[in-house]
This record gives sequence, structure tokens and C-alpha cells, in this order.
Amino acid sequence: MMKRNILAVVIPALLAAGAVNAAEVYNKDGNKLDLYGKVTAKHRFSDYNGENGDKSYARLGFKGETQINSDVTGYGRYEAEFAGNKEEGSDVATRYAFAGLKITDFGTIDYGRNMGIAYDSLAYTDVLPEWGGDQSNSDNFLTGRSTGVLTYRNKDFFGMVDGLVDGLNFGLQYQGSNNSTTLNEGKDRKLSRQNGDGWGTSVEYVSPVGVGIVANYAAVNRTNEQNSQSVSGQGKKAEAWGTGLKYDANNIYVAAIYSELRNVSFVEGIPSTVAPGTTFDAFADKTEVFEAVARYNFDFGLTPSLGYVQAKAKGTDTSTGISGNDYITKYVSLGATYAFNKNFSVYSEYEINLIKSDNLYSINDDDKVAVGVTYQF
Repeated sequence: MMKRNILAVVIPALLAAGAVNAAEVYNKDGNKLDLYGKVTAKHRFSDYNGENGDKSYARLGFKGETQINSDVTGYGRYEAEFAGNKEEGSDVATRYAFAGLKITDFGTIDYGRNMGIAYDSLAYTDVLPEWGGDQSNSDNFLTGRSTGVLTYRNKDFFGMVDGLVDGLNFGLQYQGSNNSTTLNEGKDRKLSRQNGDGWGTSVEYVSPVGVGIVANYAAVNRTNEQNSQSVSGQGKKAEAWGTGLKYDANNIYVAAIYSELRNVSFVEGIPSTVAPGTTFDAFADKTEVFEAVARYNFDFGLTPSLGYVQAKAKGTDTSTGISGNDYITKYVSLGATYAFNKNFSVYSEYEINLIKSDNLYSINDDDKVAVGVTYQF
């Protein structure tokens, strides 16, 4: 395991600010277009080869809107990520691609590739410099960015900002099926990134003093391929519910979330006790997730952070000999960000891995360190 005294060497190198500062490129006659992006040059250090090495990337996107009439605005967003550590012509990923309408007081409704609504609670603690929010997996039952989602969002409960519902937000979401052949040009969609039809909902209240509370629920049909090829987590539906609490004021941010996932978490390379030397992949029957974070923003640009993240997967399968509970994620995070200005920052985060070496799911138990420099606009 990596020696933990590396912390004393690397932590002073520091983290990336998360805010996007878009550059307005056009604004005329009710039409507006903003361009935004970031470039992060980063390196991870770990005794585990899969986590060691260059992890640099760039993101580029735009947000546009057009005023249709006094009450209706059309809008769209696109964002792509480009891997900086791969050969040319590979690893370009679409993160967001959606368009919709904003209707005064009624809210927004859009369709395309967008954030799944089961991420709403995970977002409270997905604020660490490098890690955190480990169960917010893309294309995985509305817990992260998802394809083919119809999303309705309403803020301040239909604009009743002067009443008791000021700060009350809610959302509804529907997702269409994405299996191995759906509009995929003959390419197989990974088992962990398939889904049937599903829906989700979320409600949040943020008080004037900075206290927020959120709860969400999502239920998505699983595909026939997922149930036939996975040895556990074979329920008809994948379900995710979560709740979170935060305080965000006076330069202080503290938050904690708890979530339960059923037939959602996909674990690869599990060693079989029935057939030694072989491995299998499976969805966990149930995953219990707890995360807690704390940050403080100093006026001179430094933001230290502390986090604790754990996810325990439960499952039973007699054909493989797997029966019981164990962690698929468990660590303490020590990190820091230093922002020179709103466009340029440096960061570092040290993950103290608390996974045991004899983990049931053969999860790696090495510590990790990330160091990065970010330019964003």
C-alpha cells in the first residue's frame, strides 16, 4: 500500500474550482449564446496501475437560448469531453446534449442527454476536488448523466417566491429504453449502461439561511440481457432513493447524504469461490451509500476539504459462492483547492483507502493521490 506520508509532499500542490464562467459570444434580439470550457492537466499516483498516471482532459460546451415570447424561452446545451491522455482520434464523450422550453413560473421541460434525477441527493457531497459521488455512474439508472431523458424542473414552487414555499424545488423525469441495440448502430451497449423505461422524482427545500434538504427516488426497468447475464441483482427493476442535508453559507459548506440502491451497482471482476481462478461480473442486490463532506473557503482563495465516503454492497448467489456484505467503496479524503482567480486554480486530493485487502469483491485497497491544474472560462 502507498505510504501515507506522501500526503505531506503532495497536498501543498492543491485543486480545481467547480464553477463555470461562461464567455458570452452572442446576445442580440432575444438570442443568446454562451461558450464555456475547462482544461485540467492532472496526474494520479497509486500503487494500483489502473489509477496511476496521466488523467488530463478538456471539456468544451455551449448554452444557448432564444426568447420566443414574453413567457416562453427556448434553450439548449451541449458539452463534450476530450481525453488528453489517449492517442488522437479516441475517447471523445458527449456529456450533455438537450434542448427544451422555459415557461415563466411553470418551470422548464427538456429532452436529450442530461443528468439523471437520482443524482440530486448525490450532488450534495459530489464536491470534492477529485473524488466523491462514487455511485453517480453515467448511464446507470438515472444516478448520473443519462441518455433519452425527458426532464421537468420547477423552482420556488411555480414562482411563489413571497410565500412559505420560497426555495421549494421539485422535478420529474422519464427515461426511454437504452438496450444493447437501441439506436446504437450495431454496437453493443455495455451491460452496466443499459436500461429499460423508467422514471424518477425529486424534491428539495433550500432555506434563506443556507440549509438545504433533498430527497429523490427513481425506478427503471432492467433489460433482458442484464437479467440473463448477471448472476445477482436480477430484479425486474433497478431502484434508487436518496436523501441529503447541507449547510452552505458564511464560507462554510457541510453536507451528508444517505442512499439505497437496488440492482444498480455493477461490480466487475469478482472472484468465484466455487470455481477458483475465475471471476464474474454482477449487479449488487442492494447498496447502502453514506457520504459526508466539509469545506471552508478562505478569502484569499484556499479551500481545504474533508470527506468520508462509503458504499456497502449486499448480495447472495449460490452458483458463485458469494454470500454476504462488503464495501465496494470506503475512504477518507483530504484535499485542498487554491484559486488564483475565477479562471485558474490548482488542487490536490489524497484518498486514504479503508478497503480491506481480503475484500469479498476483490476491490483494490491502495491509497491514491491526485494533483491537477485547471484553466476554465
